Amino acid sequence: MSVQHKELASGRWARLSFVEQMANVGSEVSRALNWKKKGNVEYCQKAVYRAFELLSLTIDNTAIASHYKELTRLKEALVDYFFGTNQFSSTEVLWRKYFDHFNFAARRNF
Repeated sequence: MSVQHKELASGRWARLSFVEQMANVGSEVSRALNWKKKGNVEYCQKAVYRAFELLSLTIDNTAIASHYKELTRLKEALVDYFFGTNQFSSTEVLWRKYFDHFNFAARRNF
């Protein structure tokens, strides 16, 4: 898998706040959910891979242990939802609610 967010991976990502990073991850997850709903597997997978890339960048830049634990569990749950058996019983509504809070908080900071 090639790097999709080259500029962010080269250091710009680390300058964003945690909330902004999570809002960006949420944007990609939202795109994946939209494509999944429309039945476009290819575009859904591409959006999920972009979300994983951003999530990995966030994990790499995390110094707070509780954030690290949540982010790794989040990645596990996303993999399970999009590619596994959905053992965590995630739903589209739950994913949107989870990430909407970060999106709202990121917008308030501008």
